[in-house]
Amino acid sequence: MSVFKSNTGIYAQLIDDLKGHTLASASSKELGAANNANVSVSKEVGKKLAERAVAGGFSEVVFDRSGYLYHGNVKALAEGAREGGLKF
Repeated sequence: MSVFKSNTGIYAQLIDDLKGHTLASASSKELGAANNANVSVSKEVGKKLAERAVAGGFSEVVFDRSGYLYHGNVKALAEGAREGGLKF
């Protein structure tokens, strides 16, 4: 699971590194939270990604925070993904 955050949103993807394919993705934009990536929205993004991953048959992933510190939005996204059923 790879994470990207900007001033206006947060994005997460499940990527198959060997094939270079995106398996599942979720973002704050698709949840209707344009220009507002707070902790509660980040948690919902994590839950949505986990829901899509579990539906695709994935339960264990590697968490790549892309150099961002593990606090705030990144931590909330990870907690949401764990609540949704992902293990990392």
